Amino acid sequence: MEQQKIQVRDITVAYEQTIVIPKLNLNIPGGKITIVVGGNGCGKSTLIKSVAGILKPKKGEIFINGTEIKKQAPRETAKQMAVLPQSPQVPEGLLVKELVAYGRFPYQKPVGGLTEHDHQVIRWAMEATGILSLKDRRADSLSGGQRQRAWIAMALAQQTGILVLDEPTTYLDMSHQLEILSLLKELNQKNQTTIVMVIHEINHASRFADHIIGMKEGQMVFEGTPADVITEQNLKTLYGIRAKLTLSEDGTYPVCTEYELE
Repeated sequence: MEQQKIQVRDITVAYEQTIVIPKLNLNIPGGKITIVVGGNGCGKSTLIKSVAGILKPKKGEIFINGTEIKKQAPRETAKQMAVLPQSPQVPEGLLVKELVAYGRFPYQKPVGGLTEHDHQVIRWAMEATGILSLKDRRADSLSGGQRQRAWIAMALAQQTGILVLDEPTTYLDMSHQLEILSLLKELNQKNQTTIVMVIHEINHASRFADHIIGMKEGQMVFEGTPADVITEQNLKTLYGIRAKLTLSEDGTYPVCTEYELE
């Protein structure tokens, strides 16, 4: 699969008259996991919603592989980028296989149902996320971790090169958080999928990201590999905390072991 990248050029994003992102430029690398971190209200989710096309910037452009999103039909964008919003609600009574089938919508013709190829893709997405045995269960009866896997399977069924997720581990316990992040890492490594997500837990970001973007007051204050940007000074700038860091057991990423308010 072609590694698709995202470019953000001079975007200004506001909710009505309140500017959340005054002016932002960044490049999200293709084939990598990019995680956006920062305090509450810093503009993380606003950035993700803008990249996903849910929010339209007042100024500036967003490109996928050199093509400006707003010049594309939504259906064409949906063939390039799958979006999983924060805490999506499952329609009552919907079976898991029916939820995953929604991912084939961008490819549906006006007349006719799912093709044999669609069914193959849906099965592959459920196998890839480990939920094939749950396909005939009601999605609203699943545990939080299982339900998040079903949503990710739906996104995979779109067969896009980019997966955008807004806080996919919110409201999950520690084991389910690790389960979802490990799944996303595996999907990235197997398929070279470009993954962009917001998560709050800095140690998760450091462990699972290839590229980290730190945001504060709608601005990017740092970006780079976890080893380069997860520093005591950057955590002080981002969160106003005094943090103590050590290296992971394998020496590949920093771990925050203690922290106090400044």
